[in-house]
Amino acid sequence: MVKAKTGRPAVLMDVAVLAGVSTMTVSRVLNAPERVRAETRERVLAAVKELDYRPNHAARQLVTGRSGVLGVVSIDTTLYGPASTLYSVEQAARHAGYNVSIASLSSLHRTSIREGVERLRAQAVDGVIIVAPHESAADGLHHLPPEMPVVAVDAGDDIPVPVAKVDQRAGAIRATRHLLSLGHRSVWHVGGPADWLDANGRIEGWRGVLEAAGRPVPDVLRGDWSSRSGYQLGRRLAADPEVSAVFVANDQMALGVLRALREAGRRVPEDVSVVGFDDIPEAAYFWPPLTTVRQDFGEVGRHAFHMLLDRMAGTEPEARRLVEPELVVRESTGAAPGLNRA
Repeated sequence: MVKAKTGRPAVLMDVAVLAGVSTMTVSRVLNAPERVRAETRERVLAAVKELDYRPNHAARQLVTGRSGVLGVVSIDTTLYGPASTLYSVEQAARHAGYNVSIASLSSLHRTSIREGVERLRAQAVDGVIIVAPHESAADGLHHLPPEMPVVAVDAGDDIPVPVAKVDQRAGAIRATRHLLSLGHRSVWHVGGPADWLDANGRIEGWRGVLEAAGRPVPDVLRGDWSSRSGYQLGRRLAADPEVSAVFVANDQMALGVLRALREAGRRVPEDVSVVGFDDIPEAAYFWPPLTTVRQDFGEVGRHAFHMLLDRMAGTEPEARRLVEPELVVRESTGAAPGLNRA
């Protein structure tokens, strides 16, 4: 390791020697990674990590006009989906050698988003990613500084900036079709809050499958993403003998539904099948292990980061990048009651 041999902090030349490239290539990886082949970029970043190289951001800004810092505006929440999205964006940026400054907001609307972006502009960030899962964020995304490169994550379709997100509708379609394929006459839905775009996308997918199949469409039961709300709504579902299949808009609420069904003597999946959404790390350890829809937050973060790099370089990326979710089948779903299980 060069740093150990010289007894001084590593410099750009040390990284170049260890990676077997020129100093210009190292500089490109740190300042415009999209212009460097993936294999070379990975080799340089591995050398940066091994040498614990710290770029001189002040010097970089003088030479390139860039600070090497990206901004992220996000709602302040511990909910698994938004928190995982924020983490994935931050990791993608840091892996490419950028520092990240985060503006956490208590709510997302026109004024708060503008204030968050202005706070980051004061730090001379090169670009901003806005994690905007609420309907109320749409207006704010129409009133951004025109000179600031911006990309949104989990935002709606009718906005003037590029968006990276999971295809929520596709995930709900997979979940609902899975339950119908097991012989269930219809599927009940525990949805998320009305102001959440993800919740509404999942409702659209669920309802579309039932309508296309000519099945009854039960009223949506709206929760607040918490296990407590899932439990309360699950008690209502458990009291209805017609209910044999439930698609729940996130895994935390599904946990509450599972408990309510168990307390009411409704067996899962023998009497009622349950599907969640997110595939949180604990989902495989619920009882029974939860069938759910997995979102690839890491892929969303990488897409958002590279879309922002395109905008920073003056190239306009495609308007939308959708990441396909995956149905993960476990033991919480089974054949409809009365069907041959052999």
